[in-house]
Amino acid sequence: MFEKFGEFNSYAEINELAENLFNEGDTGSIKALAKENGIPDEIAKMYIGAEVPMLCDPLTAALGKIEIEAKELKPKEIMEDWVEYLKGQCMDSDIIAHQVRKTGKSLKGCIAALLSWSFKNQMPVDKDILKEAKVTAGRVTLGIPGMGRAKQIITSYYMGGDK
Repeated sequence: MFEKFGEFNSYAEINELAENLFNEGDTGSIKALAKENGIPDEIAKMYIGAEVPMLCDPLTAALGKIEIEAKELKPKEIMEDWVEYLKGQCMDSDIIAHQVRKTGKSLKGCIAALLSWSFKNQMPVDKDILKEAKVTAGRVTLGIPGMGRAKQIITSYYMGGDK
């Protein structure tokens, strides 16, 4: 992930490099830059053909980063819901889209913040529930945040605050 060009701190940094590559006539590197940052090939082709003025905007850059990170992380079940929520937040807020793109912010870090909350907030599962579920362990705890709490944790993580 981000092996060739490194992780960019903003969509502006991606566009600056894309412009330099365009001026050098290095279309192959523009395509590689787009691919590495999750920017669709069609957009790269449009940029190379001077059909669009920039390779990406804040939303495209944020969603691209999320897609690249999710491809590596392979989230399942509730984690997929969290990723979809984050994408929606990027669509609703340029500020969140900018923050997602920041160097050092990552989907893994976000999921880690959610997991950290989960471990700190484990609650014992009632013995009748364990019996009904045919769980024979003596003690079971559960600490998955509800979606409202998860939204707070996700927003806090990307906005730089504590959980």
